Amino acid sequence: MEQGRTHFALWMIGLLILNVSLFLLSLNLGAIQISPSEVFRTFLGEGDSRQELVLFQFRLPGIVIALLVGMALSVSGAILQGVTQNDLAEPGILGINTGAGFVVVLYIFFFQSSMGSLSGWSIYILPLFALVGAFLAALIVYALAWERGIEPIRLILVGIGVNAGFSAALILFQVQMNPQDFMQAMVWLSGDIWSANWNFVGATAPWIFLLIVYSLYKASPLNVLTLGDDLAKGLGAPVEKERIILLLLAVSLAGLSVAAAGGIAFLGLVAPHMARRIVGPRHERMLPVSALLGAAILQAADIMGSNLIAPSEIPVGIVVTIVSTPYFIYLLMKTR
Repeated sequence: MEQGRTHFALWMIGLLILNVSLFLLSLNLGAIQISPSEVFRTFLGEGDSRQELVLFQFRLPGIVIALLVGMALSVSGAILQGVTQNDLAEPGILGINTGAGFVVVLYIFFFQSSMGSLSGWSIYILPLFALVGAFLAALIVYALAWERGIEPIRLILVGIGVNAGFSAALILFQVQMNPQDFMQAMVWLSGDIWSANWNFVGATAPWIFLLIVYSLYKASPLNVLTLGDDLAKGLGAPVEKERIILLLLAVSLAGLSVAAAGGIAFLGLVAPHMARRIVGPRHERMLPVSALLGAAILQAADIMGSNLIAPSEIPVGIVVTIVSTPYFIYLLMKTR
């Protein structure tokens, strides 16, 4: 047990150092490169107006959103895999991300003049619509997949079908947008930190942070649920109550992540699997490691997307998908 704690502590320290390093690298790199010494002077209030604008108004909000979204999607995927006992469960694959994106596009199509017109109260209302879409998709998937219980493969197949249905409905509304909004919606739905400003951080970050903390608190009930319903009930656990709470947490984290950064797929699949290999299946250790891994992966993907073909940018979701798809195919082939 002592070796396990030491192993966990060392990985946590290493991942924290990695995330801090990527955070500092993100501040330096971009269309306008700022050296580490200039970043340091700017934080001390000695930088010029352009450096302050780039760091405080453009880069820092985007980095904060990338950190929180990476953690949120990873924790959401870990909870879904634990509750459903399905190694392939993930908000993107199950259609939850697409459902949230669909309702967000509806909100913008009917209540906003364009994708770039979000301001004031609309910034705070947008995450609520994303949550509605996420819960709608989760409810449809759960209802269609239920047949005297949830079978892992049936859940994945239903999720893929619901994902395809929402994607088709999205296209129907997107083609009626003006060309600029259509392209912006396409980029955002592929996974893009599109609202990197402090107002949007204030609208989403507190909720994501609180939900992540509460998810970590629920690690013990999640451990019990992974034992199976019969054994969990024998141990005196309120199985249905805990399952509903954990599913609500997972779907809420996914919905808020879509509102902040679009439909980033596979991150909620890869990070929990890597964490499980590193520290084992116990969720009190696996969830925090998964969260830090997800944050590091999304920060690294954001750095790559912003600099590989600069001054143009690759949406962060596309970078994550390119990196994660081979691992998903490997898991799919391995799963019986």
